[in-house]
This record gives sequence, C-alpha cells and structure tokens, in this order.
Amino acid sequence: MNTLPADPSLIDSRQAAWRLLVTLGLVVLGNSSMYIVSVVLPVVQAEFGVGRADASLPYTLMMISLGLGGLLTGRMADRHGLMPVLWVGALAVCCGFVWAGLSGSIWAFGLAHALMGFVGSSSTFAPLMADTALWWNRRRGIAVAICASGNYIAGTIWPPLVQRGIETLGWRQTYILLGIFCGVGMFLLATRMRQRPPLVTLTPTSANAPVLDRSRPFGLKPSVAQGLLCVAGVACCVAMSMPQVHIVAYCTDLGFGAARGAEMLSLMLASGIVSRLVFGVISDRIGGIRTLLLGSMLQGVALLMFLPFDGLVPLYLVSAMFGLFQGGIVPAYAIIIREHFDPKEAGARVGAVIMATLLGMALGGWMSGWVFDLTGSYHAAFLNGIAWNLLNLCIASWLFWRVRQAG
Repeated sequence: MNTLPADPSLIDSRQAAWRLLVTLGLVVLGNSSMYIVSVVLPVVQAEFGVGRADASLPYTLMMISLGLGGLLTGRMADRHGLMPVLWVGALAVCCGFVWAGLSGSIWAFGLAHALMGFVGSSSTFAPLMADTALWWNRRRGIAVAICASGNYIAGTIWPPLVQRGIETLGWRQTYILLGIFCGVGMFLLATRMRQRPPLVTLTPTSANAPVLDRSRPFGLKPSVAQGLLCVAGVACCVAMSMPQVHIVAYCTDLGFGAARGAEMLSLMLASGIVSRLVFGVISDRIGGIRTLLLGSMLQGVALLMFLPFDGLVPLYLVSAMFGLFQGGIVPAYAIIIREHFDPKEAGARVGAVIMATLLGMALGGWMSGWVFDLTGSYHAAFLNGIAWNLLNLCIASWLFWRVRQAG
C-alpha cells in the first residue's frame, strides 16, 4: 500500500482517468443491493406475510446503515487508504447477500441489508466520491458525476437481471449468486486503488466561480451552512425515494406486474446516468448551488407528472423523465462542499451530506409504504414526496440568493 500522496502532476491525468474507470466499476458492484431490494419487495412481502411498510423496512435499514457507514469508511479510508476498506466492503457485500438469501424472517432479511449498507455499499459511495474530487480540478464536476453515475448504472443493470433470476431460479438463489459475483469483483478491482490521492489544491471547480470566503460559506457559520445542506439532502431524497423504491410495487398494484415495474426502474435509473453526466457538465459551467437549484425544480415537475398518469405507456415516459430530471442533485452537494468550504474538510463534510441524503432515502422509502398502508393508495405518497421536494427547493433558493447577494 502506497502511503504517500500522489504527485500533484497526476491531477487530471490519464492515471486519474483509469482510476475513475475502476471507481465506476466498484460503485456498480458495491451499490447493487440498493436497487434490487425494490425488485424483490412484492415477493418478500408475500413470503414473509407482512404489510407494505414492513416489507420496505429492509431498504430503510440498509439506507440508514449506508449513511452512518459512510462516516466510518470515510475516516478509515483517510487513515488506511481505500484498498483495505474496499476489501472489507467486498466481504460484507458477499456475506450480506448470502445471509439475506438464507434468511427466515423479514428481520433477518433486513439485518442482512443493514450489513451490506453499513460496511459494503458505504465503502463504495462517499469515500469514492471524495477520492474522485481530489484527483480532478478542471473537470471535477463531470468526474464526480461519472463516479456517482455508477450508482445508477447499478440500478439499470441489476433490476432486470434479478427479476429474471427470480422468475427462473427464485429470489434466494439469485441473492446468493449475486453476492458471490459482486464480492469477488469488488475484491479484484480494489487492488487497483493502492495509490493515495494527490494533495488538495484550492483550484475552483468552475472556471467562472468567484473567489469565496471559505471560512464563512454562504456568509454563514460553517456548522449552520452544513446543517442546511444536510436538511436539504434529507428533503430531496425523501422525495426521490418515492418512485425509486415503490415503482415495482406500484405497477404490481395497478395490474401491470412486477416485471414491468422492474423495467420502469431500470429505465428511470438509465435516464439518471445521462442526467448525472449532463448535470456534471452543467455544474462545471454554473457551479454547484445553481445545479442543485435546477435539479430540485425539475425533480418537483417530474413528481407532479406521476399524479395524473397511471397508464402503462405514460408511466414509462414519466419514469424516464424523472430519471433525467433528478440525477444531478446528489453529486451537486459534493461540488458545493468543494466550492464553499475548506478543502481540508471536504472528506468529512461530503460524507456528512451524503449520509443525510441516504437517511432521506431511508425515511422516504419507509414513509411511502406507511402512507400507502394508511390510505390504500400511492396518490398521497406522491403528494408527500412533493412536499419534501418543496422544502429542498426553498433551502436551495435561499442559499442561491445569499450567493447572489455576496456577489
């Protein structure tokens, strides 16, 4: 393991590009569990004989654990480097999938996903986003977007494959095979992450970015600004989780079947890949806070479109629209941290905001199931998501206004 920082000349280099490609593969494998739990939700609910809220609990436990684990794995990566952290993550992903496949109750199934989130997926989320930001200056926005898009590539690849596995092998056998494949793949790719990142520089992310007082981000105390970003992260992801977690169950309730729902989820996340790349280019031009504001407005529009349309073709179109509109929101937080806060604190602050977004996904996944159980319909759950999105939009608008006032 190379304990010395890489030479600063390697920033924006070919080596940085190869590292980004390996990072993308790690994210695709390590985040597989985040989306297939939505695919198995109907069959798990039927097998264990629980309600929709209880069947959503494994997703909630996984996302809470993923958020909390990001703080731990981020600090471990700062101290020991990425490779050993990723090796531990690979073991957790493998064991978690196998445990879930052998589980005899919804609680055992949920705890297996909590293990995968806390140690497995968390090792390939916030630490890799923070690491990527340190290897790029001129193209930092698009580089972070590529890293973050691995999450959506996972959501595009795994749901239809797992649905096919459920239909042919059964969900338990599918889980076990997926755990072995992802765990071994992560272990092998982790061997390419020995090198420490270069020392942090103060080069701005955007060519048009003004010189900012990083001791008072947005003219606020750093703790206050951090807190607002965390609240915004929770709010946007409560809204984001509604379609992502429940689209398969929603399609099943409408009579279209789980396979159509899995296809919609895959389409939604495939569109999210395009969205994250496009928003990465946009953030390099207009900065992180404007990108967050734009993404929040567009996500709200997409959520509104779910209310009047429940036909098969319209749901495919709205799912694609939702993916295109919301994919740039989460990476924007990492860019905002690098633009407005002390770069020496970037790893911890990015981890904290990412933890908040994951807690939002966890809360939103459970809350949507709870609202469904209360009302017997997803209409109120979509309205709940829209309300949370408005909170995010208000915070983003106020921070943008403060930036304009300071300029």
